Amino acid sequence: MKNEKLKIVVSLFILQFLICNLQSAIAQQLPTFSQYMLNDYFQNPAVAGSRNYFEAVSINRLQWVGITDAPRTYCFSMDGSIPKTNMGVGGYIYSDISGPTRRTGASGSYSYHIKLQEKIKLSLSISAGVEQFAIDGSKLTLNDPTDYALNLYHSVIVPDLGTSFYLYGLPKENGASSWWFGGYVPQLFQAKLNLDQTPVQTGTLATHLFITGGYKLFLTDEFAVEPSFLVQDVSPTPVQVDIGARVIYIKKAWLAVTYRLQDAISFMTGYIYKDNLSFGYAYDLTTSSLKRYANGTHELYIALHFKTAGAKVAPKAQ
Repeated sequence: MKNEKLKIVVSLFILQFLICNLQSAIAQQLPTFSQYMLNDYFQNPAVAGSRNYFEAVSINRLQWVGITDAPRTYCFSMDGSIPKTNMGVGGYIYSDISGPTRRTGASGSYSYHIKLQEKIKLSLSISAGVEQFAIDGSKLTLNDPTDYALNLYHSVIVPDLGTSFYLYGLPKENGASSWWFGGYVPQLFQAKLNLDQTPVQTGTLATHLFITGGYKLFLTDEFAVEPSFLVQDVSPTPVQVDIGARVIYIKKAWLAVTYRLQDAISFMTGYIYKDNLSFGYAYDLTTSSLKRYANGTHELYIALHFKTAGAKVAPKAQ
């Protein structure tokens, strides 16, 4: 009898440990993508309305191929401008899966664009949504399968609020910005994550900071180069910095490389088909100590562009 009680106590302790560590991990970092310059709405909702078309984006990321239960991230977003206004709207949903843990989120945003100068605008945005965090104990491999306390499914849904800004310069022709700088602060509301429905040792959503920027320089009528950066900061993890550049040919095809400090080098390529369908692929070559175990990371980007009334479709490669 004492052994049975001890086993239950130990099982509950292990479950609490897993949940607390899960809460710490999932509260630290929202999904990250190598093709951040293409998936820019997810990194900054204030982007919505800065282009004269609607855009639907699907991006799928398989991280650290070769490692069992490595992270898999799926994201779909859509954003655009409201015709004949200075406003933009958008939204995204994502799912981030790693072993027995899953994080799912959905968010919508509204932005308003202010004309500062003839060729400079500022967009201010507010976003709101929900986040679900879960751990599936049935996917854990246990030495003793009778430890029923670990074979449970635990989840919690919490609200999410965010705010962002996007300062950008207008190009000579309608389309994507020729330069941009912005910031996004999601998870302003630090909701408690009571995955096990107990009032002790709870985690909270961690407020993030994303800073993005870039510039498009037209070298010739056929070639343009687009350097850019992404900075992600969330305490207590180290600041993550991506620096890269795209080389764009005849506004249709591109090659790119980015470096994520102390993590990976990403090689990318992409193409726009008939001005309204974009494809992109990225391969991350791991540079951290994980390179001994992982075979890199694959990321696929697909985007569909819808023109608004009286506007010409202008995909990002332009």
